[in-house]
Amino acid sequence: MPGIDECLLEAMALPGARGAALVDWSSGLALGTAGDSPVGDHETTAAETAELARAAAEYESFAQPGTDTAPGELLGPPVEDLIVTTRTGYHVLRFVETSFDSSVFLHLWLDRTDGNLALARHRLRALAEELVLR
Repeated sequence: MPGIDECLLEAMALPGARGAALVDWSSGLALGTAGDSPVGDHETTAAETAELARAAAEYESFAQPGTDTAPGELLGPPVEDLIVTTRTGYHVLRFVETSFDSSVFLHLWLDRTDGNLALARHRLRALAEELVLR
């Protein structure tokens, strides 16, 4: 099972990958980074993407209760991933389930011309499941 650095290096091996990070969305801090940042500073990017992740994870509109749960109770994180499409790229935010409060996500920045969005989503899902946070 890969740790943070190995996970980010595997994400960077995807076609069109420009940058990757593991971010704690409750604090907005990057726990690890690889490659470039869209704004030239990984900490700024982490803080900005954390705002987006926090909004999606906390808004009731995105939370769907499971069939075997009490009203308002959720099974797992309410959001699996977010995709933001810009004129030049894609930003994929994949939420990671952890043994603690599950407030982390993988952020992958892909070049729109060279990136493969379907492959990136598939691979980030697998990386998120295999990730060991030490």
